[in-house]
Amino acid sequence: MEMKSAVTALGALAQETRLSIFRLLVEAGPEGLCAGDIGARLGVPAATLSFHLAQLASAGLVQARQQSRFIFYSADFEAMNGIVGFLTENCCGGRPCPPARARRKKTTAS
Repeated sequence: MEMKSAVTALGALAQETRLSIFRLLVEAGPEGLCAGDIGARLGVPAATLSFHLAQLASAGLVQARQQSRFIFYSADFEAMNGIVGFLTENCCGGRPCPPARARRKKTTAS
């Protein structure tokens, strides 16, 4: 991935609503979700959702497909993997490294 494409994609994700939409679409998998379901699940009005989906599509992070009278959106997993690859390509001095484990907050037993 080129620097300019990475900056565009990361810029699109650097907004809370768009990041939430993208994460929801990643969770939904390749089938994606129709716009109405995305809006309902995230509590985003249709006009606002349309704006954010257009921004994500312009950045190459989501794809839209017409199915009957509905528009379904899905995450572009190749683009997502490209961003991750771009961010980690120089990790560990260029040698493959295992992903870091997510730190979990310790909870105290009551």
